[in-house]
Amino acid sequence: MGQIRKHYTPEFKLEALRLAETSGKPDSELERDLGLSKGCLGHWRQARQRNGKNAFPGKGHLTEADERLRQLERENAILRQEREILKKAIGVISPKQP
Repeated sequence: MGQIRKHYTPEFKLEALRLAETSGKPDSELERDLGLSKGCLGHWRQARQRNGKNAFPGKGHLTEADERLRQLERENAILRQEREILKKAIGVISPKQP
């Protein structure tokens, strides 16, 4: 069976990165000490560099862009449903041509 993925809080990630910056230990040693997968600190560091304070929004807390995308996808789904309903209504109302 597959491995269960561990989930870490944003606070834990930021604290681990702070520890990596101040301890002087190599990432591989810190990852082993903290029980992290190989390369975790590097991925978290890159995410923080790309997204700054929004790097780890946490479960259920989306960035503004992701929230906007979710809203637009929801709106798109509603519009598609409305279009399908209208197509069916036109088919019922309009007489069929032989």
